[in-house]
Amino acid sequence: MAPRFASIADVAETLNISSRQAYGLVTSGALPAIKIGKAWRIEFVELEAFIQRQYEDSRSRIASGEFADTEPEPETEE
Repeated sequence: MAPRFASIADVAETLNISSRQAYGLVTSGALPAIKIGKAWRIEFVELEAFIQRQYEDSRSRIASGEFADTEPEPETEE
């Protein structure tokens, strides 16, 4: 059986952001999570739904021309 929950570190790795940013998404309510003891846990289905919402938001902003005058984010080598 596949695991049901991700940790803050898992979310950070998946989204390629810092743990602090992932924690901020959880504590702001943008990414639904539950707290078990001292640790936050995020259901993988909630993480996937969050990602899909971000795609939808980006598509809306692009369609409205909001991103028309912005520079692309520079690529970094890892």
